[in-house]
Amino acid sequence: MAGHEIPDPADRKRLADPTATPRAADETRHSCDPAFQHGVVVGFDGSTSSERALAYAIGMARRSGSGLIIVHVANRLPTTVWAGCEPPVFVDVPDHRTEVLGLELACADHLAEVPWILVERGGDICHELEEVGCEYEADAIVVGSTHGLVGRIFGSVAGRLARRARRPVVVIP
Repeated sequence: MAGHEIPDPADRKRLADPTATPRAADETRHSCDPAFQHGVVVGFDGSTSSERALAYAIGMARRSGSGLIIVHVANRLPTTVWAGCEPPVFVDVPDHRTEVLGLELACADHLAEVPWILVERGGDICHELEEVGCEYEADAIVVGSTHGLVGRIFGSVAGRLARRARRPVVVIP
């Protein structure tokens, strides 16, 4: 039979114990590695400012004895650029930069001092950094400052993140 098969009633497993106490949604949502719980999240894209942020986050994680969660947010472009549709719909653009960054980080000597992982996300940078911070219950989020015209027009990532985050945000110039 193609598709999904429905198991016999004898094969079905009990999904919930009616006598168990209910848990909050946050208690059941721990899909991340527990070794990195309460670690330091750092946004990294390979730019000079993100390299400074990474260096600071390494020191912060080393001093606190915690893990380092390095987050690379892949690019998303509006389809209106290509298709001319309304309202704007965002599509994920294949971003092989994460693989390259992962290889560069794996070869970096300064990362040998702390346990670290590389997390790839797609979407809004501020939202994704905060989401990763929530998932890992991070003690802080470290980002580099944004300079230039784009930051002045749309607001810097650091500024937007500092306004919306529920945990400390460290901005490295």
